[in-house]
Amino acid sequence: MNLFQILILAIVQGITEFLPISSSGHLALVPYVTGWPDQGLMLDVATHVGTLFAVLLYFRKDLLDILFGVLLRKPTDEAREARYLCLNLFIGSVPAVLAGAALFYIAKTDLRSLLMIATMTLFFGAVLGVSDILFKGSKPLRAMTYWDALFIGIFQIFALFPGTSRSGVTMTAARLRGFDREEAARFSMLLSIPVITGAGLVTSIKLVQTRQFDLGLDALMAGGVAFLVAYLAIGILMRWINRIGFMPFVWYRLVLGLVLMGLYLYS
Repeated sequence: MNLFQILILAIVQGITEFLPISSSGHLALVPYVTGWPDQGLMLDVATHVGTLFAVLLYFRKDLLDILFGVLLRKPTDEAREARYLCLNLFIGSVPAVLAGAALFYIAKTDLRSLLMIATMTLFFGAVLGVSDILFKGSKPLRAMTYWDALFIGIFQIFALFPGTSRSGVTMTAARLRGFDREEAARFSMLLSIPVITGAGLVTSIKLVQTRQFDLGLDALMAGGVAFLVAYLAIGILMRWINRIGFMPFVWYRLVLGLVLMGLYLYS
């Protein structure tokens, strides 16, 4: 792929990874829209690593609090709260990990079909809108129960299908459980860390086994651009989400889903 194509893919990944509009769906759509060849696993890994570093940097305070909370033998109230958050993140990660392992064979089939992306984009876009309009909760993360975390984690299973949006579906679940928008987005971002890390490790192992692992300039550039764009996207979302709500993303998904469905029906 040429430099322009690499930059576009990295920008798409950076913008869509944490916004509730589906990064996998958009990356799968790029070849449909542009006619470019598939970007390959190496660039996928590079862009995901870039977005991983972005969320680690942005939420460094939460992560340091969790680290110190786990290490302290006689924790303060803040440390206990951080430990509790860590446990909830673990609980929320388990369902997707188990489902991903159990449904591994499905990954060998064509999940990236245009019909799949269009359907998931429309359906979960509508569900996000309903949850944001009807469930106007204000719970903070410190009030999260183990059942809340498990509920959000179960919803995260749907992110195995392109077009769903991992961030979108976990934010939807958090809203359904009564959390305010900013706290829903914060938990969703933190929950992405083990998921992106695990997916990156699995894909990296595949690349090493097939001797396709080549950390060249293209991969480094893609990762760097994805990191910068993702960091900006997270900052904008966290600053504005309580003001603008999720409806702009809902309308975007509905329009995009209808366009994709039209392309599928008339292609």
